[in-house]
Amino acid sequence: MRALVVDHGESGPVRFADVDDPVPSSDEALVEIRHIGLNFGELNYVDQWPAGAVHGHDAAGVVVRAASDGSGPPEGTRVALGMTSHAWAERVAVSPASLGTVPECVDLADGAALGIAGATALRVLRKRSLLARDVLVTGASGGVGHFAVQLAALAGARVTALVGSPNRAAGLRELGADKVLSDLAEVEHRFDLVLDTVGGPLVARAWNLLAEGGTVHLVGYSSGQDTTFPSGALFGFGEPRSIATFGDMTPTSEELTDLLDLMAAGRLSAPVGLRGDWRDVGDAVQALFARRVHGKIVLDVL
Repeated sequence: MRALVVDHGESGPVRFADVDDPVPSSDEALVEIRHIGLNFGELNYVDQWPAGAVHGHDAAGVVVRAASDGSGPPEGTRVALGMTSHAWAERVAVSPASLGTVPECVDLADGAALGIAGATALRVLRKRSLLARDVLVTGASGGVGHFAVQLAALAGARVTALVGSPNRAAGLRELGADKVLSDLAEVEHRFDLVLDTVGGPLVARAWNLLAEGGTVHLVGYSSGQDTTFPSGALFGFGEPRSIATFGDMTPTSEELTDLLDLMAAGRLSAPVGLRGDWRDVGDAVQALFARRVHGKIVLDVL
């Protein structure tokens, strides 16, 4: 079968190759992949995976063989895969714990956009009550950011979306952002929660805008820059503030199902900024690295 594998050469980060068909264990389903979802991290830091390995984590498809132990969805079920190893292939053997059933009213391609981005936003925003709280989402024009803005607004938060430039602000107010900014110098209040996907100097600036008892959740470092705090910046009186790392990156079936149910109810939309053919993955990767895409990239497996 055909698959996208890790390529550490100049033509990388991925290339097509013929690989062996997967052989599911008794507790795995065999899924025919119809769409794959690209993420910045898995492509930008491809050196963390062995050359020649089938790459990718997020996808959507149809179960063609149910797990022989009777667990998981039956044959013919449309499913979304979240943070599943070796997902960018024509067929994948996967544990039912990483599958979410895609309702008939939800486009299967939209299910491929969930995975890492959707589960990341959902987990962070579930850590505390957000009703009438002030939330800052950095890198809001990306995949995680689009989901986070929507989910925070659904939870009753006052959402500020921060983007890298004004031309990346399109559509964020419609998703629920109360304010869309390209510079934190414009901020006149403090935040109870910061979901940061950018890292670098922005983290130190966001920390200075954190309310007592607030938390900065670090879920990405797309800037590739170091964070330096001025002397005394981490000292303070009042209710303690905190910086938290994200933790486990493996979405569960329940989390994917919750997100898919919100999509089915029309309360959450998939942030697909580019839809194309997986044979054009090279062009899609270039667009992702050049920050020309707002939201996620979903490619059809043809």
